[in-house]
Amino acid sequence: MAKNYFYITFLLAFFFTVSVSAQDIKTAPKTQGAPIEGLSLYPNPVTNGKVYITSKNDLEKEIIIFDVLGKKVLQAHLATKELNIGDLTPGVYIIKISEQGSSATRKLIVR
Repeated sequence: MAKNYFYITFLLAFFFTVSVSAQDIKTAPKTQGAPIEGLSLYPNPVTNGKVYITSKNDLEKEIIIFDVLGKKVLQAHLATKELNIGDLTPGVYIIKISEQGSSATRKLIVR
């Protein structure tokens, strides 16, 4: 009977150790390219249907705008500073800006 308690205790200790060590494994977060240097997004909140996006390099940018549910509502390539968002309904959006391997996301408010 004492032997059975020993084996049960040993097995419980083994399973407890395995389950604790399995929970300690963490994955490294996904990293994106370097942030866009000198990125500026204005005006925010947008009231006139146009938003201006500038950066230090002023290269061509890919713009993707998502609603709060994650649905893509606008995608555009921007060679100038001005982006027309007059078709968007008032609300809160997430804008993803990509420029030559770098990307950044910002909150965009449309009134």
